[in-house]
Amino acid sequence: MKTNSSAKKRFSVTGTGKIKRKHAFKSHILTKKATTRKRELSKTGLVHKRDMNNVKFMLCM
Repeated sequence: MKTNSSAKKRFSVTGTGKIKRKHAFKSHILTKKATTRKRELSKTGLVHKRDMNNVKFMLCM
């Protein structure tokens, strides 16, 4: 089974097995967004536990 190419570009696995992701809404139309909001969106987040099985399936874990 192959790894989903789009998933391997978007997600990475931490040492404890959690999956890191980036936030959306940080690519364009940034003038109307507050500075604090843009700063928070630039940080990484974690995939929710309900979505974990789907992401692991795409990453062939």
